[in-house]
Amino acid sequence: MKNFMALIITLVGQGASRRNIYALVRFLVILAALVTFYSVLFHFIMEWEGQRYSWITGFYWTLTVMSTLGFGDITFQTDAGRMFSILVLLSGMVFMLTLLPFTFIQFFWAPWMEAQTLARFPRELPEDTTGHVVLTHYDEVARSLIRKLQQYQCPYVLLCPSTLEAAEPQDEGVHVAIGDLDDPHTYRNIRLENAALLAATSTDVVNTGVVSTARGVSENVRIISTVKDKDSIDILHLAGSDNVLKLGEMTGQALARRVIAGDSVTQVVGSFDDLLIAEAIAANTPLVGTTLKESHIREEFGVNVVGLWERGVFKPTDPGTLVTQNTVLVLAGSKEQLEEYDRRFSSGRTSDAPVVIIGGGRVGRAAGQALRRRGVNYMIVEKEAERVFDDGHYIHGSAADIDVLKQAGIMDCPAVMITTHDDDLNVYLTIYCRKLRPNVQVIARATRERLVGTLHRAGADFVMSYASMGANTIFNLLQRSDIVMVAEGLSLIRMETPPRMAGKTLRDMSVRKETGCTVVAYQLNGSTIVNPEPETVLPEGSEIVVIGGVEAEQDFLETFAHE
Repeated sequence: MKNFMALIITLVGQGASRRNIYALVRFLVILAALVTFYSVLFHFIMEWEGQRYSWITGFYWTLTVMSTLGFGDITFQTDAGRMFSILVLLSGMVFMLTLLPFTFIQFFWAPWMEAQTLARFPRELPEDTTGHVVLTHYDEVARSLIRKLQQYQCPYVLLCPSTLEAAEPQDEGVHVAIGDLDDPHTYRNIRLENAALLAATSTDVVNTGVVSTARGVSENVRIISTVKDKDSIDILHLAGSDNVLKLGEMTGQALARRVIAGDSVTQVVGSFDDLLIAEAIAANTPLVGTTLKESHIREEFGVNVVGLWERGVFKPTDPGTLVTQNTVLVLAGSKEQLEEYDRRFSSGRTSDAPVVIIGGGRVGRAAGQALRRRGVNYMIVEKEAERVFDDGHYIHGSAADIDVLKQAGIMDCPAVMITTHDDDLNVYLTIYCRKLRPNVQVIARATRERLVGTLHRAGADFVMSYASMGANTIFNLLQRSDIVMVAEGLSLIRMETPPRMAGKTLRDMSVRKETGCTVVAYQLNGSTIVNPEPETVLPEGSEIVVIGGVEAEQDFLETFAHE
């Protein structure tokens, strides 16, 4: 009942809706006057024919004839009466069967539905809204980011230019608001001046318009935009964007870090003050075939193995965890500790056979440049001639052609990297390369996050989601002091040392065993202690830094942080 009254108020409160209702009322008044006139005329014609009927019967006859029901229980006997019946019937067909339905739809039903739509899709947020994230495009990056914002209970709103574009995300449970992206009033209505961040993830042209308009409304809000064409970077900065993300290059660099070719140096993927989180490929090192306890990594280098990646899945570790050829270690330590690890395990040797990169777009080119910086040879297979450069690192042709792949070195390469923007094609090529080389390392890029599992099942050793890369980066740029997304499903959390942990040693609490999380540092009086020993007593008033997956973090909070 409350919703019904709210719709009535919304409907009547709009100027256009009020005019439509008045027009409908005028039409009904004209129709009522016509019915009354016909009923009076019916009475006099019947009197002239010598038939007597009541005034109510006149209205009854008029309505049955005008509505074409025509019961036939009352009829005229003269030609004049029959001519009058024809007139009433024709006018009824025009008024009641044609004009009335269309008038009702145009002046009442359509405004009513519009009022319902407006009630479902708000055009403004409450005045006290603050600290929220504004999204201006519903793509795969936005979908992934929204899931993270919901997970960490960060307020947000997705701005859509029309109800048609808002329907899908709204049905998926996304908080939406309606407004033109180039209208300053839109951003005032969603309280942009109080927002924590605005993320523009559409095309370069659309993003430029969004950034320029939003910056005109608020000079202080942090604005992040994605870019596809490198020539648009300066334009977006000039328009007012604080950060311009080249997600294609970032994804290519992340893929290149996972290539097992040459050295096995650590690659830093996240940081929290003096604490660094890095990934290190275990392949071709003395670690392969040993357990973490046997490797003595912590004792020798001071770094802490907080987890590992196996075929794209993050797994917690324990002393009995076995290191395999495909293991990627996740290490936590200081800069000096990671450098010591590098000196021990970096061979400095590179493979003569090139890494085969399928796809010469932004991601593929960025991956090639990252490999070049590592001293790793590579060959890019590209079908489009305009993307092929004559620098000795390109093969022009289709990756579905075995001769092209052989020319690129598929039969001898240490790894294959599949980087096209077509997820279905990437699945096809992953299966193809896995059949050609059962033991080669296959690394694939997924645009849609839900295709990560499909690519693993197709045979990929590692899959990087373009959407996850973008969402993690934007989330970190929120500059929340308590959370840093290290990778998909893995994050660092800083919090005050819970009362249940203060004054106790890490060994006594068995944090990793109980929850799967690892305490990788604690801070006290501005000083950070990285990788505290198990016998360390966490002092009261300190802050701890914990790393773990989503489920492990939840277990940690329930076990130690919640009262």
